[in-house]
Amino acid sequence: QEGTKIPSKRKQNTSLTSSELSYKNLLKSEQENWNDISARYKAMTKRITEKLEELHKYTFNSGSPRIRFGENVYFEENGCIFLSKADDDEGNVDVLFSTEDLGFSDAFIQRIRISPDQRYMAISLKSENSEEATCIIMKLGHFPVMEKVIPNVFSFEWATNDVLYYTSQKNLKCQNVFMTTFTNQKHTKLVYTEQDARFFVDIYCTKDRRFLTINSNSKTTSEVWLVDCRHPFKLPALVQARTKGIIYHIEHRNDELYILTTYGEPAEYKLMKAPVASSGMENWQLVYALEEKTKLVDLEMFSDHCIMFLKNAGHLYLSVISFVSHSVQSIKLPTWACEFELESHPEHTTGTCYFQLTSPVHPPKHFAYSFKENNLIEQAVQEVPIITNCHTTRLLAKSKDETLVPITVFHNMNSKELHRKPLLIHVYGAYGIDLNMSFKEEKLMLIEEGWILAYCHVRGGGELGLSWHKDGCQHNKLKGLHDLKACIMLLHELGFSQPKYTALAAASAGGVLAGALCNTDPELIRAMVLQAPFVDVLNTMMKTHLPLTIEEQEEWGNPLADEKCMKYIKSYCPYQNIKTQCYPSVFITAYENDQRVPLTGILQYVQKLRKAALDHASRTSKKGNRIPNIILDIQANGSHCDSSWEDSLNEVARHLAFLNKELE
Repeated sequence: QEGTKIPSKRKQNTSLTSSELSYKNLLKSEQENWNDISARYKAMTKRITEKLEELHKYTFNSGSPRIRFGENVYFEENGCIFLSKADDDEGNVDVLFSTEDLGFSDAFIQRIRISPDQRYMAISLKSENSEEATCIIMKLGHFPVMEKVIPNVFSFEWATNDVLYYTSQKNLKCQNVFMTTFTNQKHTKLVYTEQDARFFVDIYCTKDRRFLTINSNSKTTSEVWLVDCRHPFKLPALVQARTKGIIYHIEHRNDELYILTTYGEPAEYKLMKAPVASSGMENWQLVYALEEKTKLVDLEMFSDHCIMFLKNAGHLYLSVISFVSHSVQSIKLPTWACEFELESHPEHTTGTCYFQLTSPVHPPKHFAYSFKENNLIEQAVQEVPIITNCHTTRLLAKSKDETLVPITVFHNMNSKELHRKPLLIHVYGAYGIDLNMSFKEEKLMLIEEGWILAYCHVRGGGELGLSWHKDGCQHNKLKGLHDLKACIMLLHELGFSQPKYTALAAASAGGVLAGALCNTDPELIRAMVLQAPFVDVLNTMMKTHLPLTIEEQEEWGNPLADEKCMKYIKSYCPYQNIKTQCYPSVFITAYENDQRVPLTGILQYVQKLRKAALDHASRTSKKGNRIPNIILDIQANGSHCDSSWEDSLNEVARHLAFLNKELE
């Protein structure tokens, strides 16, 4: 039908290829389709949006991490940078500047770094339509002044009071490190270039501010170079040349490097140390090894202690290593907690470590651990006047190969007849990244409305350490699918909802397992919502001109070089395995500017899925036969899973309106 409108356009622009034309037509027809059906969700979307905005008022202020510098505390809220005094109980704050003052009203602040003498502040600003950020250097004082603007920056750190190192980002890759000075003779020079396309470079400053580390990481291997902050113009020094399959990160204390690494058996993280002067692997000595199936979330170094933030079987705890008494202490955290968020605290000599704990249904709560008192302090904050009767359950599902897969379940304690309640299942399972379990207003709202929320920590993610990821990537991808199926079946067996009230939610690479489950076991769920999903693995991994294909080979394999790998990807790839059968209803949000997941693949997936569902319905046109809704909502704003609060609020509201209708 669209074809008839094309010829006149064709004359104006003869350079359009037929694939570009079919892409444009597909895009147009999907946009028209969404415009036609979006009206049926309008009222429900509006109701949900209003409710979420109301909740947001209560939960918003608990957030933004604070940066402490002596008695000064810097923090950011709503695009403004504030300064307050650490011991001021009266809440006096100075506004230093806002993104609007700088002419970046549509951008949000991503990262803040303050020079050691607090004369300069570097911030990165990112707009929702781009992956690249802009770094702005402000000279602080009574009237802060914009000193310099550097486009396309990923990470940056101050080496000294007036020397800044930064990495530039182009096409989702970071391969160059620059140094720029703010002395009388201002100059910028290239310091380091990464040659291997699989590696991504970022910069970090050790806690004691003694070294900047230039970290070059692929998905499986890393290499670190040190910049001596006392001699910032000297060439960086190599710690240990990259060794395939070994990851390492560097901290520093008392002339010794503390090395967080996967070197040695088992291939999980260990803390090791070596003298700065002889930092090669042959000199690394073990300080602390993690227990089996433990995930290292973060590590903070202090002058006499080191704190490891750990996850084990869904529970969070701290391991506190004392370098004075050579002891290790384990501190269990509240059972409701699912995620850590560290507070930025540049002073490593402090006696207290600050952090926040959160879960999908618990707004961030501030905690402090005191080394001297050896205890955990829950810091009083204004309590959020919302329900607290949410029950957290942790389960284990037995997968096809007998592996036990953790599930975290939340539901309202007052809910009766759980088998009749709607269930929303979350899955990710890629890159060794944990399923996101930080606080979201909509999760709290769903619990209030009687929903059950389940988070399936399948293989391919990182919840049980590095081996958990390895066991679910490349030629093990199907294990993640078997895990997901086992989780859903166990939930139903235990009386948590039933297939006709069950929905599945996934984003980005989580779309691989969610889409695969729809092909293999569509009867387990009634509906699915996907955000920027990766659903066409095979075709994407065949296109080496795309920015991420080469570095992603360590996750998915290389189908171009390996026939076996091509067959294996083909066996689970959502797009390749669509067949004529009854599918759940599907709602997909995608982004026109997405550099990570090409929109073409999503458009073709939706067309093919819709056709298969309609073919099945026409073949089995029994009375009362349900035709699933396959909906694609394409956003002109926003980049990959990264939108402003307002846009993401509307996306979430549309997803929930869709689920409410589908699950009745």
